[in-house]
Amino acid sequence: MTHIPRFFRPGPWRAALLRCCLLGWVGWAAAGAALAQPAPAPVPVPAPSAERQSALVRMVRQDCGSCHGMRLTGGLGPAITPQALEGKPLLSMASTIYGGRPGTPMPGWSAMLTLEEAHWVAQQLAEGFPEESRRPAR
Repeated sequence: MTHIPRFFRPGPWRAALLRCCLLGWVGWAAAGAALAQPAPAPVPVPAPSAERQSALVRMVRQDCGSCHGMRLTGGLGPAITPQALEGKPLLSMASTIYGGRPGTPMPGWSAMLTLEEAHWVAQQLAEGFPEESRRPAR
């Protein structure tokens, strides 16, 4: 008869260990299933007035463009085109716009806009940001 290490021998501790492993696996599976649920539908945010939208477009094109590139395709900061932002949650993007990213050059713009306006900007970035309207020369 060959020697079987104690770890592999049957016993009450082995059954308890098996139960713990199975319960842990079931717990992780349940947590994974909960995380796999679809995200709740976004709450519609009222759009800013046409005049404010124009000011926000100018701000993004000028101020954000100084780091993210004038075409928003990247520069000092990453690209913020619809392709680059694909799959990123709007709430996360709005939060970054509003509060910035600590430890990075990305500032928060809370002194310049409201959270609702930050959400509008994030939505416009995800859909393809509008061009700045040009005023006719006088």
